[in-house]
Amino acid sequence: MESAVKRFSSPKMAVSLLLAVLATVLLIVINEVSFSKSMAASARIEAAQQTRGAISTLLQQVLDAETGQRGYLLTGSASYLAPYTAATAGIGKSLDMLRQQVTPHADQLTEFLILSAAVSRKLAEMELSVRMRKEGNEDTWKFVLTTDVGKEQMDAIREQSARLTTSSIGKMELGQAQIRDALQLSRLGVALMALAGLLIFIKYLMQTHALLASGVRETESLQRERDLLESQVRERTADLAQLATHLQNVREDERGHLARELHDELGAILTAAKLDAARLRSRLAGSEPEATERLQHLTETLNRGIAFSRRVVEDLRPSALSHLGLVASLEILAREFEARSGLSITTDLEIVDLVGSAQLTVYRLVQESLTNMGKYAQASKADISLHNFDGYITIEVKDNGKGFRLQNIGPTSHGLAGMRHRVEAAGGRLTITSTEGSGTTISAVLPKLR
Repeated sequence: MESAVKRFSSPKMAVSLLLAVLATVLLIVINEVSFSKSMAASARIEAAQQTRGAISTLLQQVLDAETGQRGYLLTGSASYLAPYTAATAGIGKSLDMLRQQVTPHADQLTEFLILSAAVSRKLAEMELSVRMRKEGNEDTWKFVLTTDVGKEQMDAIREQSARLTTSSIGKMELGQAQIRDALQLSRLGVALMALAGLLIFIKYLMQTHALLASGVRETESLQRERDLLESQVRERTADLAQLATHLQNVREDERGHLARELHDELGAILTAAKLDAARLRSRLAGSEPEATERLQHLTETLNRGIAFSRRVVEDLRPSALSHLGLVASLEILAREFEARSGLSITTDLEIVDLVGSAQLTVYRLVQESLTNMGKYAQASKADISLHNFDGYITIEVKDNGKGFRLQNIGPTSHGLAGMRHRVEAAGGRLTITSTEGSGTTISAVLPKLR
């Protein structure tokens, strides 16, 4: 799976990443250009609006000044001079403000100069008539009032103001057009980004599908290989189990054959030798004390040999199983081991119903456990229990020895391995429990019918 991911992802994921980066850069560029154009257009529109406002303020101030001037000329009341004076004072400021706004634009600056000249002439005309009225020069200010000079100058101011306003409106429309272009560019960028994202997503889905399909194929291949290996392992395990069972049966058969040979041949030889020694001793009784003593020693030696051969025969093939049953055989085994090892062995044995092979399995389990106990456990006492249940029996051998770590059991522990295989071959389950300093417990559960 991992190799498939690497094989598919390296070049194709690089292409997808490159496309994503290019799309992101393109969108950033488009947004920056749109933002710059929009800001420039907004500034242009704002400047045009300020110019229109300044022109409108200037016109209003000129009209206010003319109204105040005509009111003063017609009535002679000084109250009309206040709006005139305020308006003329504000006209200069409005002209300065308007000059600052149109200076960056050459076309509007020309129009402004013409407008400024017309405003100056209008102010001069109004100032002259007001001064003449103050000085009492009736004929002069009346002559100025009745002429069309003021009207012509006011028309010129309106005309130039209209031109400046028209120019400002044009700049506003240009700014609005630039904003529309920027919005269109942004829309185009968003559309391109959405399209690129869609393409990248489709490519990602295709790659993901390919990866999943490749992963499924590789998983299926691995599963087939795993199933094949598991099948082979099961076959080999079954073969090994059959071989081990066969070897165990062969071993038991060889033990039985050797036990019969020892019992029949060696036992007969030793017994015959013992009988011959007894006859010789009876014939030489009282005549040859030294020979009699030698024959007595020979008889004792033969008795020990006969006992040893019987013990070996019983170890090889316990005849008590066939004649006395499992419980009696285990009891004899426990007492003999107790006599040899000096351990205190307690037994709790129930009569169980097992076939001969299962009885031999239980007997060998106890025998191997006691052998290991005598070699390694350094125990002072042991317990052997055999209990009968519906459908199965339990056997347990427990000691108070030094114990061991279960993880230290290596492949060379043939006794425990053979014990486990023997129990499992009989359809049972073996459990070994041990803790350093707390002894060892070997227990097994076997079915009654096998």
